[in-house]
Amino acid sequence: MILPPHRRGDLTNAQWEKLKPLLPAQKPIVGRPSQDHSTTINGILWLLRTGAPWRDLPERYGSWQTVCGRFYRWRRTGLWARILAQLQQQADHEGNLNWDIHFVDGSVIRAHQHAAGAKRGTSIQKVRYLQESKFNNERH
Repeated sequence: MILPPHRRGDLTNAQWEKLKPLLPAQKPIVGRPSQDHSTTINGILWLLRTGAPWRDLPERYGSWQTVCGRFYRWRRTGLWARILAQLQQQADHEGNLNWDIHFVDGSVIRAHQHAAGAKRGTSIQKVRYLQESKFNNERH
């Protein structure tokens, strides 16, 4: 399949040819034919690149509900992880992957104390309150 003229950020024909065999069959066993995978993936890439909400997806990528649904369905089935592993394996086999510099490590990313999940009234705040109240009591 030849993709329409390349838009900045969309898959090139060479990228699509590497990705195409890793995706599920284009035509479902039952029901109506699904939207083209390349259009859907280009829509997902647009969203990831821009950070826009699903509803702001440009019409050229199809219905936002279709793109959103496929993204989450593929995530639930583990397709994205399999694609990443397969592409890494291909790049490593071709000698295009240097494992000393090509990795992602999220274990050192710290969240601010006000990030979701932090308890209110932490011990530091309680200590400060006690120190201030003790200081105020000594002044009187």
